Amino acid sequence: MKTRTLGKSGTQVSAIGLGCMGMSEFYGPADEARSIDVIQRALDLGVTFLDTADMYGVGENEKLVGKAIAKRRDEVTLATKFAIQREGGGFAICGDPAYVKTACDASLQRLGVDHIDLYYQHRVDPNVPIEDTVGAMAELVEAGKVRHLGLSEAAPDTIRRAQQVHPISALQTELSLWSRDPEQELLPLCAELGITFVAYSPLGRGFLTGAIRDLDALDEGDFRRANPRFVGDNMARNLALVDAVTEVAREKDATPAQLALAWLLARAPHVVPIPGTTKRARLEENAAAAAITLSADELARIDAVAPPGAAAGERYPEAGMASVNG
Repeated sequence: MKTRTLGKSGTQVSAIGLGCMGMSEFYGPADEARSIDVIQRALDLGVTFLDTADMYGVGENEKLVGKAIAKRRDEVTLATKFAIQREGGGFAICGDPAYVKTACDASLQRLGVDHIDLYYQHRVDPNVPIEDTVGAMAELVEAGKVRHLGLSEAAPDTIRRAQQVHPISALQTELSLWSRDPEQELLPLCAELGITFVAYSPLGRGFLTGAIRDLDALDEGDFRRANPRFVGDNMARNLALVDAVTEVAREKDATPAQLALAWLLARAPHVVPIPGTTKRARLEENAAAAAITLSADELARIDAVAPPGAAAGERYPEAGMASVNG
């Protein structure tokens, strides 16, 4: 597995990481044994950049990841997040400095580790100055509980202000062939400031694999059933985009998922995608994308069939969109 540098830290992470969210909820029933097997297989393949958060499964995902890496901690660059609180079936965002420290201690305990390699603010709290939140995060670095700091779904001005308080090593934001908005400002800004861009949902929540053709393919409890891009006319329009990408992939002797990941790696050397999966075969397929090189002509063709703004529908329902680009 190829590696990329995390921010200006010199720390090397696998060029393709593993998002662990779906192992605990959101996409259907959880299977702990299978998920632990996938994580350990990822480490065998050199996929050592693991991503979780305290809100995934209300802490259960961190416990799962902790179990999976317990005997292999030194192989892992471990990222987790705080700030989204689960309340009465809903969500609230908290960036209060005192809460930052409490949340970190709770994550350390669930993960069973003595430090977190990359600690993100999951969403920006509009009611707390970013300087105050990042200041508290910086104290965690000083205490040895955290090695590097990150932000998720933060706006350019927020990132610049945060960077004045403490170096930000990573920005995690959705980027894929059907979510290309970050190319306008965020990718260049991260390059300017020496921040790694961690692309979550790089396969469009599974849509870009070509395996999802209708909602019946999704579990009854799958949150994508309410995602604007998976419903109604948007689904039909987005399937046309996927079919076009699939045709380019076929000519490359690759899967659509591999093409989508290789495209991301080709955007810039500071981009690291973190596709999630609960299946060993999908993990191996995704990891193999790191070896695929796309020519200038191939990249131009991909841009032609999946240009910015091609996807139909917002990437979250209205409430979710309100919390991004904070």
